[in-house]
Amino acid sequence: MTKLKFILLVSMLLVGSANAADQGRKIVYHEDPEYPALAGKMNLHGNVKLKIWISPDGTVRRLEYIGGHPVLAESSLKAVKLWRYQPDTQESTAIVELKF
Repeated sequence: MTKLKFILLVSMLLVGSANAADQGRKIVYHEDPEYPALAGKMNLHGNVKLKIWISPDGTVRRLEYIGGHPVLAESSLKAVKLWRYQPDTQESTAIVELKF
């Protein structure tokens, strides 16, 4: 699979899994995680599960790594930290699963 096809596949899966995980607040901006070079050398694929705390203004306030391969975790954390959700009156949490 070419690198571009792989990135497109990850992007499509990412959007689908993120929307399913957070049913209360919609994502208005999301950054796709970068597939780590080491993971490519290891031919590593899998899921990374994160718990996120979303501030009332829609920014991701806190992230917690729940599971998945540690080589994929860092790029997932960096990308999800940049996500933005619809504003709401109170803080909320969501579980997000990113597929690589």
